[in-house]
Amino acid sequence: MSREVAFVSFGSNRRQFLASASSAVLWPFLDLRLGEAADRRVRMPGDPFQLGIASGDPAPDGVVLWTRLCPDPLGGGGLPPEDIRVDWQVAADEGMKRIIRKGTATAAADWAHSVHVEVEGLDPDRTYWYQFKVGMDTSPIGRTRTAPAADAMPDKFRFAFASCQKYEDGHYTAYEHMVKDDLHAVVFLGDYIYENAPASGDTRQRQFVGGVCTTLEDYRGRYAFYHRDARLQAVHEAFPWIVTWDDHEFSNDYAGAVSADKDVAPGEFLKRRANAYKAYYEHMPLRRATLPRGPDMMLYRRVPFGRMAEFSVLDTRQYRSDQPCGGKYEPSCEGVFNPQATMLGDAQEKWLCAGLSASQARWNVLAQQVVMARVDFVNKPHHDGDVTNCMDKWGGYDVPRTRLLQFLSDHRVANPVVLTGDVHVNWVNDLKVDFDRPDSPTIATEFVGTSIATRGDGGESLEMAKAIHSKNPFVKFFNEERGYVRCQLTADEWRSDYRTVPYISRPGAPCVTRASFVVENGRAGAVRA
Repeated sequence: MSREVAFVSFGSNRRQFLASASSAVLWPFLDLRLGEAADRRVRMPGDPFQLGIASGDPAPDGVVLWTRLCPDPLGGGGLPPEDIRVDWQVAADEGMKRIIRKGTATAAADWAHSVHVEVEGLDPDRTYWYQFKVGMDTSPIGRTRTAPAADAMPDKFRFAFASCQKYEDGHYTAYEHMVKDDLHAVVFLGDYIYENAPASGDTRQRQFVGGVCTTLEDYRGRYAFYHRDARLQAVHEAFPWIVTWDDHEFSNDYAGAVSADKDVAPGEFLKRRANAYKAYYEHMPLRRATLPRGPDMMLYRRVPFGRMAEFSVLDTRQYRSDQPCGGKYEPSCEGVFNPQATMLGDAQEKWLCAGLSASQARWNVLAQQVVMARVDFVNKPHHDGDVTNCMDKWGGYDVPRTRLLQFLSDHRVANPVVLTGDVHVNWVNDLKVDFDRPDSPTIATEFVGTSIATRGDGGESLEMAKAIHSKNPFVKFFNEERGYVRCQLTADEWRSDYRTVPYISRPGAPCVTRASFVVENGRAGAVRA
């Protein structure tokens, strides 16, 4: 099949202007240039949709549609530095016969030929199908769903959340099962890629070639490699995603502009952060409101689903102060109780509290990255009778954590539920203002999901669970298998099913519901179903 596409061409003066101007400022207006463009036909060197398609951030009247044209994923993309015209359409049927919306977008060369279409004018709480076309090539057909109307209370709302998908650690078997669920959305809580190099002498089944990501090309290549996974593509095609990052999308355990090992000058580190953030936007179904500007990207946002649930999607990396006590697993030092410490930054914390105060949702969901409960990690070094905190989690930031939980209590925020990733372990935690008083009121519930692949094959770890429970009476569940968490919400209850697979070192593992927990409307704390 001949692959000829329309490249967008401009006069030399326009080219010079675009080269000298800020891409971040121009990007929201790229579609406006199409009316002035002259086409020239150039043959596409291969299938441009090898990285798949995706949708995200559903609203009552629309959704974001994403793809990246990339006929040579392992060779830098395979396209010349020209902007490309891409057609898109949305249909009311899977066969794409009843077209509801259609249009043309620009795959900008400066943004890795990624496409972000913000579709509007759709009906609320409804399933749609979508597709892209460039030249003679058409993408797979994707399925998405809009959110309920702002004043609607649907009978049910179903979603799954996941995190931590280190490619070389194992197969994405959990996605093979997730795609069979009947979901309205998928929430991804961070570590979509891992920026580090494969271990020396690594003999695991899933391998890739590459070093530590530092340049824009490094990060783009890593995302391209991950996006090629068929199971990951299938879940992107099936459901709209709500995404946020953790640390490995940039650099392990970073805090704002500070590297974990303090081995990179802040200026150089921010240059690298700009590369990472740009590549993240290029490869995620995000709205233009999140567009990065240099090393800054405002990723925190609200995604409501009628009056059933409101998601406050948080960023616990970009604005936090440096981790105390050396940043690892340690007994609490004075820095843990630093009143000036922050996890969210002042602006994001005020935004979060204002939104929670004004919310009319039945369930108020904090979609974030790191464990919020004050967990005593009894299996870590330096455990000498004192509480062994992980300083990279909320446990290293006692004052802002207590302030947030106290706010939830004082303002009687309706049914707060915290969703967490990062630690590659399943937990269910009661959240309290004072964790030293086991009989103190439970303020919220924290559901922590394990990894999709990171750390390879897991296990039930019954002895470790027993040790964790003995030191942490607020922990209701602990499990180290791989998998995801499936949630179903009604006006009366929240149910979380912990879906696990016994192995990922080879394909084909079955999936079981290892445990289920229910939170009743108006009654904080999870109960095993």
